[in-house]
Amino acid sequence: MGEILGLGVTHHPGFLGQDENLAELLRRTLKSDRVPAHLRDSKNWPEPMQQEWGSDEGLASAASHRAHLMADFAKVRDRLDAFKPDFVVIWGDDQYEQFREDCVPPFNVFIFDKYECQPYLQSSSINPGKSNIWGDPIEKVFKFQGHMAGAGYLVQNLIESDFDMAYSYKVRDGSPLPHSFLNTIQYLDYDRRGFNHPIVPFHVNCYGSTVIRSRGSLGHLFGGVENRFDPISPTPRRCFQIGQATARILRDSPWRVAIIASSSWSHAFLTEKNNWIYPDVEADLRCFEDLKAGRYTKFRDMNLKDIEEAGQQEVLNWVCLAGAMHELDSKPEFIDFVGSWIFNSSKVMATFAPVS
Repeated sequence: MGEILGLGVTHHPGFLGQDENLAELLRRTLKSDRVPAHLRDSKNWPEPMQQEWGSDEGLASAASHRAHLMADFAKVRDRLDAFKPDFVVIWGDDQYEQFREDCVPPFNVFIFDKYECQPYLQSSSINPGKSNIWGDPIEKVFKFQGHMAGAGYLVQNLIESDFDMAYSYKVRDGSPLPHSFLNTIQYLDYDRRGFNHPIVPFHVNCYGSTVIRSRGSLGHLFGGVENRFDPISPTPRRCFQIGQATARILRDSPWRVAIIASSSWSHAFLTEKNNWIYPDVEADLRCFEDLKAGRYTKFRDMNLKDIEEAGQQEVLNWVCLAGAMHELDSKPEFIDFVGSWIFNSSKVMATFAPVS
């Protein structure tokens, strides 16, 4: 019988760079013609947003936001190391990095023995390129261990449980593993102690109807958006079910496994009702209270339309985790909500009681 540890983190790209760049997504969004002119003046923002912006354009807030989150990451990493997993499953999303017009699977497990990449060479809106908080050279090679046996076992058993799973033995040529997975590892290794836990990346198509037309980022705010239909992401119910099935499969395996949901919650650049400049903090707080209280089925019963209106697409990664924790009847040991109006998203960090 296996043993499972549940964890939840953010992979917010801003923490890769310096504090002065943490609000870069907001600055870029304000240049869009789709943002009303009056909202380009901070005096017209909601009061909490103005306070966070301050007189230094959020620099002091950035330092405290980073310090808070990285202290939480240290707690999660300590819990992970103490658990000593055989491998780590990470639920993360793709933003037009691996899956594009040729194929967009609802779910995909990456099966590899080892993996290496140079992510800083692929500078983009979700990757700061040359600028990084550690002073790493742009050509730095990152190497990670996979767990082919565990990944293959998980996929095989999900298929036998009637989930039509996709899987990959390699990444798209010239592109690194999606940032949702890479950043998770980077931040869990923020103090550069080394990260030796084998990983099994588990992709969830969180962005659904926006991933192609928005190119997984700010495409809907710049360059004209095609008036087109694109299919939705997997439903919250299906994400919850796949989380339950993952927990059952790994509980019956011979391994100790940590399962991680990696994402921020409501994203400003996805929240049209707020003119794309600040996230739906209230919606996030409601979800957080449900998670904190162990009301996991609330995540199963979320409405996808409401999720999209709140800019909470990436919460689907946490819906998978909620399904797993519901299946295992595991309650939070540590949980923290770190809200923000100017740093694009609310963040939640959590550890759950291990279950065998």
